[in-house]
Amino acid sequence: MSKPRHVPVLLEEALDFLNVRPGGTYVDATLGLAGHSSAIAQRLGAQGRLICFDRDPEAMELAKARLEEVRAELGEAMPEVILHPAAFSRAGNLLEPGSVDGLLADFGVSSLHLDEAHRGFSFRAEGPLDMRMDTRSGVTAEQVVNQMDENELADLIYEFGEERRSRRIARAIVRARPITTTAQLAKVVSAAAPAMKQDRIHAATRTFQALRIYVNDELGEIKALLHHAPRLLKPGGRVVLISFHSLEDRLVKDAFRDGAKDGTYTVLTRKPVTAGEEEMMRNPRARSAKMRAAEKQLLASSR
Repeated sequence: MSKPRHVPVLLEEALDFLNVRPGGTYVDATLGLAGHSSAIAQRLGAQGRLICFDRDPEAMELAKARLEEVRAELGEAMPEVILHPAAFSRAGNLLEPGSVDGLLADFGVSSLHLDEAHRGFSFRAEGPLDMRMDTRSGVTAEQVVNQMDENELADLIYEFGEERRSRRIARAIVRARPITTTAQLAKVVSAAAPAMKQDRIHAATRTFQALRIYVNDELGEIKALLHHAPRLLKPGGRVVLISFHSLEDRLVKDAFRDGAKDGTYTVLTRKPVTAGEEEMMRNPRARSAKMRAAEKQLLASSR
């Protein structure tokens, strides 16, 4: 397996808002290829603790190798690292209430998912229609595309992909069944709903996004993390969340707003933090990234 290239998004901004303190306990809820975690580890010191979650076994193995490289660099200054090969929605069950100084999540897909054709996330290379982050369980995108009722499929593409031409696309998919590869699906979608002149994205982008979100229950995962976060954080602890589309960002924005109203959070980002021109040129994935941060109020109780 080739080693994917990974560039963490909004790295310096995330570290600044996390306010990483030596000796603290920090959670990387989306370990991925350990881009953010490696930088956090370098600031934590030997007395610190870094707890990482990822439900993707392939990503976890690659991240372990990267963290071992960091350990070799830092030696005795390496913090304790605890790896949970699990979805971050389980953080509420696996972490002690009031034990976390900072929690970071970088939602959506990683370089591993997009760059490795065999994972089936991208229409840019021929691959099986899988899209599961945890390849050990759950339904695949191929099963959804070939077995779901046309109306349900149209609703899914509209809701999770925010695709206005969802009914036309769902009809074309049903007529083209069986569809087994990413290239086949992209061709069917592009023929049914070609990209418009003003579009800056591929015609199949929204449909692929919708399927991926559904297969991995991504919005359900985010809701669970947002629910658990206030209870896990210490007073003064911070939560920093990076979203890549409006459905994710809306959930975060609403949770922080509600937390500010009930005295749980102080919102640190009046508007979402976005990447500068230099980062976007270096890392095109950063173009759609939006980061929001909040701090648990000192008098807030664990909920």
